[in-house]
Amino acid sequence: MHQNRKHLAMRHTVLALLPVALGLSGCGGGDSSSAVDLPALAAALPATFSGDCTTLPTVLGTLPNTTITSATTVAAGTVANVTTAEHCRVVGKMNERVSAVDGNPYYIGFEIRLPKTWNGRFFYQANGGTDGAIGTASGGVGGGGALSTALSKGFAVLSSDAGHQSQTTPFFGLDPQARLDYGYNAVGQLTPMAKNLIKSVYGKAPDRSYLGGCSNGGRHALVAASRYADQYDGILAGAPGYNLPKAAVAQLWGVQQYAPLATGRITSVATAAGVTSTVDLPDVSTAFTPAELSMVSSKILGKCDALDGVADAWVGDVAACQAAFSVANDVPTCSGARDGTCLTPAQKTVLSNVHSGAKNSSGTALYSSFPFDAGIGSTSSSGWAAWKFGNATSVGRDPGATAFIFTTPPQANPTTFTGLPFALNFNVDTDAPKIFATSGLYTESAMSFMAPPNPANLSKLRDRGAKIIAYHGTSDPIFSFNDTVSWFQSLMAANNGDASSFARLYPVAGMNHCSGGMAVDQFDLLDPLVNWVEKGAAPASVTAAARGTGTSAIAALVNAEVPATWSPGRTRPLCPWPTVARYNGSGSTEVAANFSCKS
Repeated sequence: MHQNRKHLAMRHTVLALLPVALGLSGCGGGDSSSAVDLPALAAALPATFSGDCTTLPTVLGTLPNTTITSATTVAAGTVANVTTAEHCRVVGKMNERVSAVDGNPYYIGFEIRLPKTWNGRFFYQANGGTDGAIGTASGGVGGGGALSTALSKGFAVLSSDAGHQSQTTPFFGLDPQARLDYGYNAVGQLTPMAKNLIKSVYGKAPDRSYLGGCSNGGRHALVAASRYADQYDGILAGAPGYNLPKAAVAQLWGVQQYAPLATGRITSVATAAGVTSTVDLPDVSTAFTPAELSMVSSKILGKCDALDGVADAWVGDVAACQAAFSVANDVPTCSGARDGTCLTPAQKTVLSNVHSGAKNSSGTALYSSFPFDAGIGSTSSSGWAAWKFGNATSVGRDPGATAFIFTTPPQANPTTFTGLPFALNFNVDTDAPKIFATSGLYTESAMSFMAPPNPANLSKLRDRGAKIIAYHGTSDPIFSFNDTVSWFQSLMAANNGDASSFARLYPVAGMNHCSGGMAVDQFDLLDPLVNWVEKGAAPASVTAAARGTGTSAIAALVNAEVPATWSPGRTRPLCPWPTVARYNGSGSTEVAANFSCKS
């Protein structure tokens, strides 16, 4: 009952804000009633590069602290599953050094792709996870299975490793500078370099600059909106984990919640001081079986499906669902063995605790709550179980990141580190505060170098006419949708209750972490952002599509979790928060045009 009261309170908060938001960002119109008179930014103008890509190291001359390691021509063809025109691919690195702390070499690695026919725009592709690898510089436009990219639209696109070369391990966190590069400094170093490089190639700097990413990339986006507002005209922030160290701590707290429920065991082998030991540990993935999570999903769907005006196997009104659904009342309680049709009382308690948000022993919140959503039954790599069990016990994810990147001082010895024991032994009272600590060589805390300095104060971005669009899946199991709503509410409060002249948030109902789930997760938010920045056309609703079986011959573009009861290509409008896509009362429920953004 406590959980249900909490969600009722959240729903009341949402409803209290509706009159303000609806007057400014309804589904059918733009920003007509905004009282803020912001500068208008001119549209970018195209240019071309007709030379030989292989000559670019000579053309570029000397860029400060930068080495160009290769420059090649990429013929017209498929890049990141999207047809893309001929372009140059330039690879390089900045600020090469050897760490005085761990003795390892470091640099900020990057690639930048430069279209022969350029649209005059620059896109910084902020990557995810703990970075450490240079992803293909294509430029994501939002969601999953994208049909276009920034590169295919004609942007010059940069991707980087954020200052370290270790994608699968977090041990770079031993080096103080690598921490800062990962948190914010790589963007600060690469941005002016990339603009100078572009100017050398095309004869002019970018007319307009954009930065976008999802997950940690969304965090990079909010950090850039705060720290580098003078460098970017448009920010696209997906699932912005701007409190990433707090989210990681919450994951470790979650492991401790699941452990007593585990029905299986695993063996962990550790070596210390030349002695190998075997430890028997709970297999937290057995705390909830796939059948149990699927059952909970079906109960949420049964209780909440019709709250948006139509029963269509989709929970469109996630806020209303929090008031309607109760684990205690709506999920059967097991009277015998666990068989997938019920939860034990202990499981119900844990599920409620996890959704209420991590807390220390005195009840102080360590991270935000999570909304109950039908996507809890997802079996994908971006779904609930994958993040709550697998990533929460992996050296390369939350345990390792907390131990070596976010804790100050970091753990001393990577060679003996194992993820599950660290998670089980993490002390939320004494260890969690270390994400706010400084010590010796580590002069900035994790919450200083990872989080935006003041996420509610984007006045510098606003006042120069720049814009920000955020999106977030309501079934995201790692970065809470509620946390993003809290950020957006604080942004509104800092702007007299209305940030719609420069900022919009688009919930994606049912979407998991950045993509996937029971969702219409194929959408393009980059075009609306460009139109807003360069034409003053404030976005209203944005049409999103499902990626069901048969919608593409390319496996990566198909979402296997689209329900069989949906049309494979079902469409819905993504609505600016806090409005919801509601059925108009007639026409096919598979078509976005028959829904409108309303309270």
